[in-house]
Amino acid sequence: MKKTRIAVLVSGGGTNLQALIDAQMRNELGGGEIIAVISSKEGAYALERAAKAGIPGYVVPRKSYDSNRAMTQAVVEKLKELNVDLVVLAGFMVIFTEELINAYPNAIMNVHPALIPSFCGKGYYGLHVHEAALAYGVKLSGATVHFVSEECDGGPIIAQKAVAVLENDTPETLQKRIMEEAEWKLLPHAVSLFCQGRLSVEGRHVIIKEEE
Repeated sequence: MKKTRIAVLVSGGGTNLQALIDAQMRNELGGGEIIAVISSKEGAYALERAAKAGIPGYVVPRKSYDSNRAMTQAVVEKLKELNVDLVVLAGFMVIFTEELINAYPNAIMNVHPALIPSFCGKGYYGLHVHEAALAYGVKLSGATVHFVSEECDGGPIIAQKAVAVLENDTPETLQKRIMEEAEWKLLPHAVSLFCQGRLSVEGRHVIIKEEE
């Protein structure tokens, strides 16, 4: 069976990338293989993680392009050149334009550190998400893996996991707990489902086929 060729797009430390690499080492990506890590920044620590795992790393620096569109087009060219089947955004800090979505319909995944549709969309990234959740006083937060559409954080939801918010939480402690209990488990699981051919999209709904 043909392996699903995965590219992971990163901008920083790459903790979600590491979760995917670890899952790959355990043969838990459902026949998928990470064949490239693409960073929007030179020197991102995620590139070191890729190198340690023997995965080729590439840099498409945001600062080299005069617009998000120009950068998106460069990323799409790179992905096509690498024959990528699935694109995973793992802490990628550039908002893509529609060229990427048109090139990879229902084949781009993103992980968001909240239960969408809460605390998502423009401006909700990194610690800002957890600051907003704590300010609102929610008792549960969590993580969502979704397909990427033209609407920021608005694509069909593949998987979600709730995580308790504790009385003495800070944005940093909540961020860490959501990563450990939700993001690092959900993302490899969603990628594995895709690579097994078990996901289909009908409107806003992602249908997960039973294992054969």
